[in-house]
Amino acid sequence: MSEKPYYETMYILRPDIPEEEVETHVTKYRDMVAEAGAEVLDNQMRGKRRLAYQIAKHKEGIYVQLSHNGDGKQVAVLEKAMRLSEDVIRYLTVKQEGPLPAPRVAPSSETAEPEKKEEAEATES
Repeated sequence: MSEKPYYETMYILRPDIPEEEVETHVTKYRDMVAEAGAEVLDNQMRGKRRLAYQIAKHKEGIYVQLSHNGDGKQVAVLEKAMRLSEDVIRYLTVKQEGPLPAPRVAPSSETAEPEKKEEAEATES
């Protein structure tokens, strides 16, 4: 029996947009997938990288990977929004077969830090 397929969307944002705006785009596309009835499996910032070739006079771009699970209808909604955005210079969605990607845990998670400090303070008292 085969695994349930999932989708991976890799998109490249213009390199000259501010970091807060990058976060806004990442959140917007993640929420868009969820609103379309799909489940967001993973959302990774791959960072600014040099492009293999120049796209719209840009030599580098900010790469973002979004893994999602659903009936496939979310792909059209997501790609239409990316096509209309001036900040997205390239995007590609691939249907993946096989095991789901393991969610990546950030080594310095800001949400985990305060909990650890509270636990440490509680044990000291």
